[in-house]
This record gives sequence, C-alpha cells and structure tokens, in this order.
Amino acid sequence: MKRLLVCVTAFFALGVQAQNSLHHQSTQYEWPTDPLVKEKLENWRDQKFGMIIHWGVYAVPGMIESWALCSEDWITRDSTSNYENFKQWYWGLSKKFNPTRFDPDQWAAAAEAAGMKYLVFTTKHHDGFAMFDTKQSDYSIARGPFASHPKADVAKYVFESFRKKGMLIGAYFSKPDWHSENYWWPMYATPNRNNNYDIRKFPWRWQAFKQYTHNQIDELMSNYGKVDILWLDGGWVRPLVTVNDEVRSWGAPIPEWDQDIDMATIARNSRAKQPGLLVVDRTVHGPYENYQTPEQRVPDTKLEHPWESCITLGGAWGYVPNEHYKSASQVIHQLVEIVAKGGSLLLGVGPTAEGVLQEEAVARLTEIGGWLKKNGRAIYATRTTEHYADGAVFFTQAKDKSAKYAIHLVKTEELPATISWTKNLPGKAGITELQTGKKLKYKVVGDQVTVEIPAKLKKELGKTPAIAFVF
Repeated sequence: MKRLLVCVTAFFALGVQAQNSLHHQSTQYEWPTDPLVKEKLENWRDQKFGMIIHWGVYAVPGMIESWALCSEDWITRDSTSNYENFKQWYWGLSKKFNPTRFDPDQWAAAAEAAGMKYLVFTTKHHDGFAMFDTKQSDYSIARGPFASHPKADVAKYVFESFRKKGMLIGAYFSKPDWHSENYWWPMYATPNRNNNYDIRKFPWRWQAFKQYTHNQIDELMSNYGKVDILWLDGGWVRPLVTVNDEVRSWGAPIPEWDQDIDMATIARNSRAKQPGLLVVDRTVHGPYENYQTPEQRVPDTKLEHPWESCITLGGAWGYVPNEHYKSASQVIHQLVEIVAKGGSLLLGVGPTAEGVLQEEAVARLTEIGGWLKKNGRAIYATRTTEHYADGAVFFTQAKDKSAKYAIHLVKTEELPATISWTKNLPGKAGITELQTGKKLKYKVVGDQVTVEIPAKLKKELGKTPAIAFVF
C-alpha cells in the first residue's frame, strides 16, 4: 500500500502540468442546421459562465481523475510498483466511496453565488465508474456502499439541484471506458488510452462496446429530466481520418484501427429524447461538435463560432488535498478575456470524497459572483466587437448592438486616475461606470478615448478586479 501511495503522489506531481496538452482544440467548425439545436446554441451562448464538476472514485485518495490507470510515457508511477496491483487498487476504490455528506444543493448554491448559468457534471469519466444508476454495469455509485442512501442515483439529484436554480444542464460522458472488458480486453495488456485489441479481428467485441455506450447514453437522456448538453470526452474514440492519403486518428499513440462509435446514431437517438440537445463531441470537428472546448487555455484571438474554455479553479479537475486555488481576480480576468473573444468559461471544481465543496472553493466562487452581480451586463448575453481588446481593456457589446462595454482589468493596488483605449468610440449618451451608474468625464483625440476616474469613485469602488464602462 505504501508503494501505491508513493505512486499516486508521484503521478499527481506530474499530472497537472501534463494534462494541459491532452485535449487539443479542433481547427474547424461546422454550424448546426437543426432549428432547435440552433436555438439552444444561441441560448447557451448567452450564459457565458458555467461549472464543470469532476467527481468519482478518484476523490477517495484525492488524486487526478482516471489517468493513473493509463500507461503512457507522460505518466509517472513509483518504479517499484506493480501495474496490475495498482489497477486492482484503483478499481477497489469503489468499495470505499461512500459520500455520506453528499450535498448537491450546496454545489448549486455555490454556482448560483458565483453567477454561473449552466452545469456540466461527470456522469462517467474514463475509468468507467458511473455516477448514475446505470443498468449496464455494476461499477457505479448506485451499487457500492452508497447504494442504500436515498440519493444514491447521484446524477439525478445533481441535475435537480442545478435545474432548480434555472441553469442549463450538461451531462459529461466519457466515450472510452477503461473498466469495460469490451474496451480494455483482459486478454491483452493495456498500453495506452486506446482500446487494446484489433477491432478488425474482433468486430463483435467492438459492437458490444458500442451497444453498451449507446445504452448508457440512452439512460441519461431518458431518465434524468431535461438535459441541454451532452458533453462527450475522449476525442481519440473517433473514426479514422485521411490526411494526405495517410490514415490518422487522434491520441497517443495512433491506433491502427477505427474507433468509430456511430455518433450519428447517438445524436439522433439523444435528440429524439431531448429535442434541441447540444452535442459536444470534443476535438472531433463536424456536425457533432456544436461548440469547441479548448482546455486549460484561452485562444490567442477571438473566434466567431461557439466555444468555451474549460479551466480549473485550482490545479486539478477533481478534489485533491491542499489545493491551491486561483484568486477571484484571476478568474474574473480570464472570464472577461474569454467573453470578449466570443467564448464562455467552464470553471472546474471537485467535491471531496464526502460529497461537499471545500469552504475555500465556495469563498472564491462567492467573490467572483460579487463582481458579476454588479457588472454582469457587460458579460451575459453579449457578443464580440470588431476591436475586442486594447491592452488591459476588453470590449463586448449587447446582442442587439444597443450598447458597448469596455472592461479594464485592474492589475495594480488601486484604480488609475485615467483609463484609455483606442477604437470603440462613445456615442452621444457618453460613458457610464456600470457598477455605480455614474456618468464620467472623458475626451476623444482621434480614435483614442481617455476616461477620468475621480477620487470619489475610486474610493467607492475600492479594490476591484475590473471596472466596466457602458456607452
């Protein structure tokens, strides 16, 4: 056991940095044609700020989700550890996962306090552990020591709590499933994230895995109320593509066989149960990636198609002990930049093994929401402007173009006496500070605007992470 704990510690030390490059952003985008999907997508683009919750057996030891199971050269374990023993230890965490303090209302209240408008919840990560009452496998929260709890069907109660807050509901679901013997066949070793047998030789086995996957997604779309987003992870499970007459896929290393799970049928069947459902088949560009999801990064420039940056509040997606959280200012600055570039921020938090968010995480979220409560008009239901940034100033505009917003990111101890930007000139109504509603003096020289920040306003605003103007 000591060796396993050393292995977990070593993996965590490396994993946060390594994971930053795991999921690449698609380079192409295809707009949906279904009117209901287009309507839902436009609604989603208004929300701008959501919460993604990673929660599963990995919360028990407080380690990075799933990836310790995978043997790839970026993953480090204790050199004296036995891989098969490690896998059995990891699978056995399900017998210790008993979150008796499970409180989805606390999570939803924290999201609401933060000003978040939608949820993405991990119903199943790559390790295959289902956080819902699936009938396809016994490897689920509803079959272990938590089975007798009245809220054992965890996803149901998470969705209900967030739905009561008026939020859009997203179901994260991993296409690969390393616990399934039809994905990782015990007859063979498990060298990497891909399925470990040749589908061309054993098509019946892959067909069984496809049916299993379709059945689990059908359960989520049928038994859990209204779902707005099906957020599919594991972009290496995809059809092979041809580039310059060479067959390639995505993942490391490249498999020699097709991992197609028939996304057309998944999307069609899911939307029959959930009309207008957004399908987000991450990193697989085409009709089933309704918005793109750059991970742990913000694109260098604005994008006109729908996208969201999924970024952690701390260093890891799930719960880890002694987490170091970003400051509220850091998150607000990221949110402003993301929205000005046309995206949304999906902020990651991880509940403890007992089922609650840590107090420090809740405090950070509340701080973020305090700023949004006063300045949210410059964020929610906005779209990009032609000139979206000038130094520390970012710009958004109302959907109907009736107003523009300039948001200056404050990176000093106090607000400066003047704030300037180029382009985005004010109209006849002048410039108003958004939080207080006070008209401000300004001058325009050529295409440069300079706004005066009087001492009285600086005192009233105090130490703010950003100041927003409307004009």
